[in-house]
Amino acid sequence: MSRRYDCAQPMERSRGIAEAVSAARRGELIVLPTDTVYGVGADAFTPTAVKALLDAKGRGREMPPPVLVGSVRAATALVEDLGTYGQDLIDEFWPGAMTLVCRANPNLMWDLGETKGTVAVRMPMHELAVELLKETGPLAVSSANLTGRPAARTAEEAEEMLGDSVSVYLDGGRSGHSDPSTIVDLTGPIPRLLRLGAIPEDKIRSVVGILLTDEDEEDEPVPPTKEPDAEKQSLIKDDAANRPSLSKDE
Repeated sequence: MSRRYDCAQPMERSRGIAEAVSAARRGELIVLPTDTVYGVGADAFTPTAVKALLDAKGRGREMPPPVLVGSVRAATALVEDLGTYGQDLIDEFWPGAMTLVCRANPNLMWDLGETKGTVAVRMPMHELAVELLKETGPLAVSSANLTGRPAARTAEEAEEMLGDSVSVYLDGGRSGHSDPSTIVDLTGPIPRLLRLGAIPEDKIRSVVGILLTDEDEEDEPVPPTKEPDAEKQSLIKDDAANRPSLSKDE
C-alpha cells in the first residue's frame, strides 16, 4: 500500500525521507518533487527496480530513464568523462534543469535499459530532492506519469496515474515549472541539443559556442570552397550514427 507524506510539515518531511530511502534500498519505487516536474525514482543500481519503474510507466527498455544525483561528485563517478564542454555546462547550470548525456562509466554494474553505453544525468535544483538523493545515492528517475500522458506537477497527479506501483509519495507541493529539463548530448565532439526545455538554446550557446540541433541537416550539400563547413558536416554525421535514444517526456 502506498504512503504519501506532506513534506511541508517538518515531522512528515523527516519521516517521508526516511521511508523513501528505505523503500529505494528495498528496490521499491518512490515519487519525489523536482525543480521541473515530479519524478518516479528507483535505485539506479538495482535492475529489478529499474524494470519496475519502466513497467509502472508502461515503457520498454528502449527508453532508459535518466539518473538524478545529489552532487557533482556523484555525477562524475557515473560517467567515463565529461568531454570538452561538460564541466562548463555543470558550472553554469547545475544544480538546475540541465540533463547531460555522457558516456557511462564502463565499470559500473547496472542496467538502465538500452542506453548504447550512455547515461543521462542531472542534479536538480530542489532542496528536498537533493536531500533525498544524498541519502539514497543516484536514482533512476523518470517523469511521474504514464507514458503518453502529461507529466505530473503535483503528488496527487502522480498518485492518480501510478497508484500502488509506488511505495512512497513525497508531497512537496506544486513543482517549480511545467517545462522539463533541457537535454544536451556530450557523447560526440560537438554538443547536440536533444530536447529544448527549461534552459533556452541561446544560454547554452553562450557557454559552449557551437551547438548542433535537429535543424542541422545531415545530408546538406556543402560547398567545396568551405572547408570548416565540410568538417562540421562530417562531425554531424558521426554524431547522428551514435546518438543515444531518449524519451521526450523526462
